[in-house]
Amino acid sequence: MRILFWHVHGSWATAFVQGAHDYVVPLTPGRCPDGRGRARTYPWPGTVREVPCGRLAREEFDVVVLQRPHEIELAERWTGRRPGRDVPAVYVEHNTPAGDVPHTRHPLAGRDDIPLVHVTHFNALFWDSGLAPLHVIEHGVVDPGYRYTGELARAGVVVNEPIRRRRVAGTDLLPGFAAAVPLDVFGMKVTGLPADLGTAGRLGVFEDLPQGRMHAELARRRVYLHPYRWTSLGLSLIEAMLLGMPVVALATTEAVEAVPPEAGVVSTRPATLVDALQAFADDPPRARQAGKAARASALTRYGLERFLADWDRLFRLSIRPSSGTPPP
Repeated sequence: MRILFWHVHGSWATAFVQGAHDYVVPLTPGRCPDGRGRARTYPWPGTVREVPCGRLAREEFDVVVLQRPHEIELAERWTGRRPGRDVPAVYVEHNTPAGDVPHTRHPLAGRDDIPLVHVTHFNALFWDSGLAPLHVIEHGVVDPGYRYTGELARAGVVVNEPIRRRRVAGTDLLPGFAAAVPLDVFGMKVTGLPADLGTAGRLGVFEDLPQGRMHAELARRRVYLHPYRWTSLGLSLIEAMLLGMPVVALATTEAVEAVPPEAGVVSTRPATLVDALQAFADDPPRARQAGKAARASALTRYGLERFLADWDRLFRLSIRPSSGTPPP
């Protein structure tokens, strides 16, 4: 099939484009958030084409995969076709609801012509999805391979914009963790974090490394810390498990499902997590054993083959492939 989607979430998209289809991503001048084109720090196959937004109307698509509410209007304006009516569409919800959470109504809740796909069962439980045909397709992750060395008695953390997303990402908890075990934080806009938190000497930062390099560096750390209070399920958590890292995580959202007891420690008590970080840092054999269990669990639940099969199954329900001939 020929699939139009926006380059929004790099890790999720990297798994999604591994399927047996042709993928088109919009491109805008300056590669703004609505037209980033192909990924630059993730390895994408040649089946992904970037097409300038002004030329999308000349393309034919079997389905539009939406990920943000305003993409419905963008798709109609740029392609000349209304998602869900003139062209089949699917909406992927990556995020947990915000605001008055028990009552948060999804932007697609009033429509029954666009299937709504949640990436976790937690998302499906907490969003009010209304009339939208509801599906859950759990994450799939490209296996980076077992790379764990754990040679550094430090904890690795992956978070984008930790200063802006302070309480959501659990950034305010990092000084307490860093007092027990030194931390290294990887992600976008992390450069000013030590000064902001007053943790110079106990917290290192690695600004927006290419994925492969980040994986190699992360795997040198003894343990992975997942401090998020409120997120659907960080793909970096699954990637760390696949690398073979033991996990210490807040018992919030889908993390309680993703991390089995043998793979690490999950708790709502920061003191318990501090103790777990110290225990892994002080016991390399235990850390290695838990990391191997984490990898085995992630391969079983979040393997790429299952993820792509789930998406193909959803597409087959209602989408008939085109001849591939663009409209005149």
